[in-house]
Amino acid sequence: MKKLFLLFFAISISTIIFFNTVFSEDNKNLIFKKQPEIQQVKPKKPVKIKLKRSNDGKYTWELTGDDADEIINTDKRLRKLLSSQ
Repeated sequence: MKKLFLLFFAISISTIIFFNTVFSEDNKNLIFKKQPEIQQVKPKKPVKIKLKRSNDGKYTWELTGDDADEIINTDKRLRKLLSSQ
């Protein structure tokens, strides 16, 4: 019984040592890189709309934002939505 325990203990220790050396070599090859294009991504700010209604019932608005294409698309959508009324 003692011999069986010692044999099991010796096999488990040698297995632990073997896997430890194998995985430590893999960890040396790991290189972490920072990608600046990912770090510089900023969330898009939405277009801000200030909608005003005149006494005649007509609407005017002021659009502000960072992206000119988004401002133009928002203006087109507002014109389409408010012209149908």
